[in-house]
Amino acid sequence: MAEKETKAASEKKAKKPSVFSRIGAWFRSLRSESRKISWASWPSVRKNTVIVLVCVIILGAVLALVDYLLSGTIGAMGTLAEKIF
Repeated sequence: MAEKETKAASEKKAKKPSVFSRIGAWFRSLRSESRKISWASWPSVRKNTVIVLVCVIILGAVLALVDYLLSGTIGAMGTLAEKIF
């Protein structure tokens, strides 16, 4: 039984392509897939970049306002707690 397993393993290993042929196949596949890429036009990239920057600035301003309001509220609660206790 062990002989059959070793023989099957050696046959399977013999059929497996070498490391270099597998690497070469991977690079050929990579080159083939990279030819299918369609890049966005420069005006589209520029427009999308402006949209992202505007959204980041608006979100940053909203978060800064919420932070300011919450820190003021917590500070007021601390002052109130000091007066009570």
